[in-house]
Amino acid sequence: MHDDVIARLDADPRYHALVRRRSRLGWLLAVIILGAFTAFTLLMAFQKAWMASPIGAGVTSVGVPIGMGLILFAIMLTGLYVWRSNSVYDREMAQILAQAQAQSRAPA
Repeated sequence: MHDDVIARLDADPRYHALVRRRSRLGWLLAVIILGAFTAFTLLMAFQKAWMASPIGAGVTSVGVPIGMGLILFAIMLTGLYVWRSNSVYDREMAQILAQAQAQSRAPA
């Protein structure tokens, strides 16, 4: 990318708004998953008996499906971020970049 295109991007308030929204979503999802993993860890630490209790007459403990659910939840949040990035942020960034490149090529 040329320096003038980068300068135009840096001066564009839409670019900065896009970066803020993308960053805010990333931090929000990170806090959510951190909270979920912390809750699971606290359950393992303070509710050992309940987490180790078998489901029904089988040998699988309560903690196994909760742990699997936590992993699936993390995958789901990752998918949400990728979907949002691909469907919204990439499209907006392409528009902002195209405008900056067009302005860069325009005679002064």
